[in-house]
Amino acid sequence: MADLCVGDKVEVLDEAISGHVIEVSGDEITLETDDGFPMRYSSKQLVKVGDRIKVSNHEATLAKREKEIKRKKITSIPKPKERNAPKMEVDLHIHQLVKSTKGLSNFDMLNIQLETAKRQLEFAVTKRIQKVVFIHGVGEGILKEELHYLFKRYDRLKFYDADYQKYGLGATEVYIFQET
Repeated sequence: MADLCVGDKVEVLDEAISGHVIEVSGDEITLETDDGFPMRYSSKQLVKVGDRIKVSNHEATLAKREKEIKRKKITSIPKPKERNAPKMEVDLHIHQLVKSTKGLSNFDMLNIQLETAKRQLEFAVTKRIQKVVFIHGVGEGILKEELHYLFKRYDRLKFYDADYQKYGLGATEVYIFQET
């Protein structure tokens, strides 16, 4: 596999996600999806598609399947802890979402956080991402309660406190049931 560089167009092997590389840190690659969301992957999970000669869809599908088969033979079985690791994390701390909170009321900040959570949840449903962790922090619990109210409006998901060792009490994990 060719080394990936910032700016390369890539696709994720086992998921219908594509985007461009925004950060390379050893074997860990951060890409910004075509929908504008940052996601981290191992370089082994990505295929560079940018500087390639245009081929027919059939040829591209065959090439991708060959790479998947080769990758599956090489990879070891993931440990149970890795298998259950969330695929997507959404940090809802307000300083992560806006450059400055100057001039924003608590109500405005809460609405920004909830809109971000809703947008990311819809993205996860669309992209068939099964597990999402929403990091809301401990605080007074208002954001957590509002998130739970939002999650209850969806039929095909369940939510629960995220891994305490990793997040403490400040995160909620959402499991999205996939339609077959």
